[in-house]
Amino acid sequence: MKKKKVKETLSSSQELSKSRTFGKVRCHNPSCMDRIEPPPGADRVKCPRCGMEYRLVWVNPQLPRIRGPVWEVNRRIAEERIKQLQSEGKL
Repeated sequence: MKKKKVKETLSSSQELSKSRTFGKVRCHNPSCMDRIEPPPGADRVKCPRCGMEYRLVWVNPQLPRIRGPVWEVNRRIAEERIKQLQSEGKL
């Protein structure tokens, strides 16, 4: 008798591991969501697309995580946007 070839399949977590990006974080601005690659050991990172700035913590030397936004920077961005909308008559 001939043996049937068994097709090896990867689990969901194994498939997802191919798309993981270590050393990067994703911008938390819902209208942006870009990937940001902070320099190793940095305590802050700024999104080049939307300008939002975040505080970082490093789980290990290769794995950054966002702790939260830098409020004074994000408040300034929001105030500038409100002024722009008011001057355009959209607010």
